[in-house]
Amino acid sequence: MTDTKFTPRVFSGIQPSGNLTLGNYLGAVRRFVEMQNTGIETIYCMVDLHAITVWQDPADLRQRTRELAAAYLACGLDPQKSILFNQSQVPAHAQLGWLLNCVTRLGWMNRMTQFKDKAGKNAEKMSLGLYAYPSLMAADILAYKATHVPVGEDQKQHVELTRDIANKFNHDYKVDFFPEPEPIIDGAGTRVMSLRDGTKKMSKSDPSDLSRINMMDDADTIAKKIRKAKTDPEPLPDNLDDLAGRPEARNLINIYAGISDQTPEAVIAQVAGQQFGQFKPLLADLAVAHLSPIADEMRRLMNDVTEIDRILGDGANRAAEIAEPILADAYDIVGFVRSR
Repeated sequence: MTDTKFTPRVFSGIQPSGNLTLGNYLGAVRRFVEMQNTGIETIYCMVDLHAITVWQDPADLRQRTRELAAAYLACGLDPQKSILFNQSQVPAHAQLGWLLNCVTRLGWMNRMTQFKDKAGKNAEKMSLGLYAYPSLMAADILAYKATHVPVGEDQKQHVELTRDIANKFNHDYKVDFFPEPEPIIDGAGTRVMSLRDGTKKMSKSDPSDLSRINMMDDADTIAKKIRKAKTDPEPLPDNLDDLAGRPEARNLINIYAGISDQTPEAVIAQVAGQQFGQFKPLLADLAVAHLSPIADEMRRLMNDVTEIDRILGDGANRAAEIAEPILADAYDIVGFVRSR
């Protein structure tokens, strides 16, 4: 457990790489919104430094960063309750990132599965940034001495690495300076799978747009994608155990549970015996009713990017007020001369 001497603080972020999906929403953003109302300080970031670990068109990166900010706001994040900003506007992230690069062990990095997944057989052609970005992710969290990190299941390994890095920094310098943050992962929708392959995570990088529901999809597109989602010919059972070996069916039940804020057990009890010809329209109606207002609000916000930029700038100032003293203390601990 995190040492109680550290003030509870939440940090998390998402890459502005376009096509924010239902998986991002159920696995992360909705949790962000819930946590801002708990009385704990919440800091949420568009991690644009992470985005450039693979090449980005500069104009697209600006557009996608603003779109992600619009999604945060449209989903219910309140810039008065939470600190919202893009990572590159707070230099402490990159500065602390270098300190932590020098603490992080190469063997730890070699165990990170996400680099292997993204690089595949082309690891030699990938950027050093893509390899090292889990250390920067640790800096994102520790720059605020965050104690809790709401993440999807696939990011849990990175938070565990952050705990290892914090522990090693404290051990190496004989201090109790950084907390060991806890990942927060729960809820039926924390790992939403592809609509075309229930064994793979729903991803904004999947070549097939039919594999995902994008947060900006209109009602007709959402309904079409659910109608075309891969399933099997069997009816839905009356218990979750009987969905073993049926990943697509289990995924659609989980999505319904996530959107309706129910347990999968409660959903399967309601729809037991239904064929997918009956269940899919129910899911489509639910998804459209829940997501269409968010998409409409995102479009409205994107018509005023000046206001989005103002919110991000204000958030960056507030974030820097927290991070800069922590970075300064870390510099003192390491032994840097600071005379300006």
